[in-house]
Amino acid sequence: MCGITGIVNRRANVKAETLEKMTQSISHRGSDAKSCFLNSTKTCGLGHRRLSIIDLSDSANQPMHSDDRNFSIVYNGELYNFDELKKELVNQNIEFSTDSDTEVVLKSFIHWGPACVERFNGMFAFAIWNEAKEELYLFRDRLGIKPLYYAWHAETFYFASELKAITPFIRKDKWNEKAIQHYFRLGYIPAPLTIYQDVKKLDEGSYLHLEKADLTIHKYWSIESKIEKEVFSDEHQAKKKLHDLLKSSVAYQLKSDVPFGVFLSGGIDSSVIAAVAQSIAKKPISTYSIGFKEATFDESKYAKQIAEKLGTDHHEFIVSHQEVQQLVEEIPTWYDEPFADASALPTFLISKKARQKVKMVLTGDGGDEQFMGYGMYTWADRLTTLKTLRWLIKKVLSVSSKENHNRASQYFNFKEDEHLPSHIFSVDQGFFNTHQLKNNFTFSDTYSPLILEKTKRRLKVSEQQSFHDLKYYLPGDLLTKVDRASMQNQLEARVPLLDHRLVEFSLNLDEKLKRKNGGSKYLLKEVLFEYLSPKLFDRPKWGFGIPLNLWLKQELKPLLDKYVNRELLNEISFYNVTAIMQLKSDYLDGKTYLYNQLWLIIVFNMWYCETSQAEKLTE
Repeated sequence: MCGITGIVNRRANVKAETLEKMTQSISHRGSDAKSCFLNSTKTCGLGHRRLSIIDLSDSANQPMHSDDRNFSIVYNGELYNFDELKKELVNQNIEFSTDSDTEVVLKSFIHWGPACVERFNGMFAFAIWNEAKEELYLFRDRLGIKPLYYAWHAETFYFASELKAITPFIRKDKWNEKAIQHYFRLGYIPAPLTIYQDVKKLDEGSYLHLEKADLTIHKYWSIESKIEKEVFSDEHQAKKKLHDLLKSSVAYQLKSDVPFGVFLSGGIDSSVIAAVAQSIAKKPISTYSIGFKEATFDESKYAKQIAEKLGTDHHEFIVSHQEVQQLVEEIPTWYDEPFADASALPTFLISKKARQKVKMVLTGDGGDEQFMGYGMYTWADRLTTLKTLRWLIKKVLSVSSKENHNRASQYFNFKEDEHLPSHIFSVDQGFFNTHQLKNNFTFSDTYSPLILEKTKRRLKVSEQQSFHDLKYYLPGDLLTKVDRASMQNQLEARVPLLDHRLVEFSLNLDEKLKRKNGGSKYLLKEVLFEYLSPKLFDRPKWGFGIPLNLWLKQELKPLLDKYVNRELLNEISFYNVTAIMQLKSDYLDGKTYLYNQLWLIIVFNMWYCETSQAEKLTE
């Protein structure tokens, strides 16, 4: 896990000091080594910050060069099958001088070209410069686990692991309206967009080729292309296949030359990862959980019970609400653009605590999206069945005296031709649906939802919702959250459930093996129950969150007043100030289900104030 930067300017105008500043701006991504490379013609510069996980020697530092120094690489991530690829290359008489996966990536590219990435099993974002042809390649892993940003400014091309390394060179007053609309609908900005018109994210499963002034992007993997015409329905065979894939993925991702652990929340996903990891390890693995001193929000006791049953070396970190609240205004500096997932706060804290003991952790991300663990998949079925009655149901629920009925009414507030996955997600998260977006903002264009491409198999509505989340919500929100929160603390986070082999299997698993007998994640649970008793999980799903609704009325009320007021709202052109102030009034008068809409506005305005202040300091 590292941070990468780069500059290409074919007029030989790359400056070493500029590259060094870019690389220094992401120093939190790795302090074990730092280096920059500038080619002799000053047409290309590559920068790297290293967090050493595999081959800790200096010989594995980057930028790394080929033996003839024609190819140079900077690389962020881990290639889990590098041993097998290395043996294959050695059989082709290719020699190696390090034990690093970086060298395997570089020599794989030299030997197989861009198609090498199709052989890779891992999480990665890397750049390779070909000196002879003066061309640059950028690659991003299949699921978008590792980030990669790029921008053109005048005649210069920039790329980096984080937005903050690029923003000094672009116009920060040119916001992307489509990105902002997505933010208020989804809580994050999906690739390839960023908050700025001049900067883009490289899409997951893609690579970029820059040759002189020609820039092309190629898609080498997509969720839609892996959806087959027929589903896998045999439960016995499916369970065995899933179990085998889990054991293979976890075994791959346990490879490390540094101490490691597992984030254990006590839920299904993290528990199955911890269980499989402990079954493979030769000694007790380290597990980590976080709890709150305020007992109503402390689930750490469940993680502790599971750790005891598995026999892990468990570490429990108990924090106060105040510790979390003090971090709120740091969110813009972590994410560099509006990002509203409040669970970033406890994720940051557990990463900080775990980093005191280990340098790498496994997480359980990806299980809900693949095995239908969210309630919105049930809502997808309901809304399709009740589509013709939606206006009547909405009216009845909206006039109810019960707050949960008022909130549920929003699920039925959609038009006949509306894109249901986007609508369901927005309502489920408590964000702005299409109607509310029009009422509270003055955007020039209508909202364009994120859609899935055509697939070989006709998808059920619940599958559409699930795959929509896997394609967009997972990389845009959950993986972004974990990457920044962990890397702020120089901790590598790996995600065994997102081994692409496992994802390709789950995409074609019969939905009846995901949801069964009224429960979710059926097949994943069946594998877990090979290790642990079902009784340990006989409790409601809680999630890795914070009591944001309660805080906005109490401890965080000053933040609500600081960032949601007429003076500040009037500074930003797209707000309907009267509507937003009414939204705040309604929330304070008792419509507490509106809290996430206000949180979106708070976070956006925090980002706006943070960037505006930074601009003033540099003037």
